Amino acid sequence: MSTTTFKRLVTGALLGAAILGSQSLLAADFTLKFGHLANEQNIWNKAALKFKELVEANSDGRIEVQVYPNEQLGSEMDVINSIQLGTADMTITGESLQNWAPAAAMMAVPYLFRDEEHLRQTVESDIGKQIEAQITERTGLVPLAWFERGPRELTSNRPITTPDDLDGLRLRVPNVPLFVDSWEALDARPTPMAFSEVFTSLQQNTIEAQENPLSLIESASFNEVQQYVNMTDHVRSWIYVVIGQSKLQSMPEDLQQVVRDAALEMQAYEQQLFGEDQQRLQQALTDKGMEFVEVDQQAFAEKARPAVLESLSEEQVELYEAIQAL
Repeated sequence: MSTTTFKRLVTGALLGAAILGSQSLLAADFTLKFGHLANEQNIWNKAALKFKELVEANSDGRIEVQVYPNEQLGSEMDVINSIQLGTADMTITGESLQNWAPAAAMMAVPYLFRDEEHLRQTVESDIGKQIEAQITERTGLVPLAWFERGPRELTSNRPITTPDDLDGLRLRVPNVPLFVDSWEALDARPTPMAFSEVFTSLQQNTIEAQENPLSLIESASFNEVQQYVNMTDHVRSWIYVVIGQSKLQSMPEDLQQVVRDAALEMQAYEQQLFGEDQQRLQQALTDKGMEFVEVDQQAFAEKARPAVLESLSEEQVELYEAIQAL
């Protein structure tokens, strides 16, 4: 074989490989744009990447999943709207869905759930299916998986063990009427405020306390301006990974099943990460000098209950009572 012929063969082989490579890059029949608000290190993003890995492998490359953390596709509400318009496909969202589906308010009602197991039982019960069905009907979003969120705890510079200890406490809360009403019923002085303003307000003593899950207490460095974590567990909640119904239904049934199966595996993976992270968070905050305080949660729940029920609609009260009865 001449040198010229050999070179032609090699060039042809490389050209063929390049063409095949470029075809493989274009091989995905469907692309899922998955945007969410958590940062790259957050366990939600790790779960989203696990979903990407599973879907792409189990669909033999027919589905490509593009994950956009850190609000790269916009805020939670922006991404929901984009999914409804067809310019995004998936996100992680929670009680914000009550803007369309009133039943979704149950995802974050103060002192609705007795403990972690009661929350899980609810999500996986007929009540949970009813909430999911209303979300899909009213928003066009299909819940594929759910993640437990860490319970909200109260931080302060004095220990809080009973509702009496809250008397007049200036407390930051998110701008959620149900949260404001509940803390007022507990004799605190709740002040709605943007999360970005909380650290400085605590530092300047404009407010004396705030409430959030341990993950946000750590990431916001509240240990620098607050001494106690009072274990109120006042809101236990969950969040859904959702996909646009029209997008899901545009796929053949075998690929829809790939997506659903991967979502369940992602849910189990996130649940493991969540359990490990909750243990790590308490130790990390303790190491940073915060003291954890046991609270009479029953006393808080009983005192807040009338205000909670008054804030709910008739439909929501029915769901509330059904969940309490589980």
